[in-house]
Amino acid sequence: MKLKLDENLGLRGKAILLAAGHDVCTVVEQSLAGYEDRALIERCHTEGRGLVTLDLDFANPLVFQPSQYPGIAVLRLPPRPSHADLLALVQTLANALEHDPIVGKLWIVEPARIRIYQEQPTD
Repeated sequence: MKLKLDENLGLRGKAILLAAGHDVCTVVEQSLAGYEDRALIERCHTEGRGLVTLDLDFANPLVFQPSQYPGIAVLRLPPRPSHADLLALVQTLANALEHDPIVGKLWIVEPARIRIYQEQPTD
């Protein structure tokens, strides 16, 4: 899976996803830090990369319709999180990507679970 890590995720998160066999680039590496949300998600669309972020704005499927993008994973940290909590969420995401594609979906990755939003087809 091709993924882009938002600027709020570090190299250790990238290393976890690379070790799981994913093609990973970061917003920082591409000098995209500070991009508007809409511009960033459109860049992900153009590159065919799912977005991995802590930015809760991307968790709104009415604003960022999942079916229009290669996938959005929003990591939800617990109150008073540690760096280990963040890395555990990235590992949860990596494990889930082994079994289920994220394309066209919004995943809310929480400790020990993932909530998946996928639009239902209309008849």
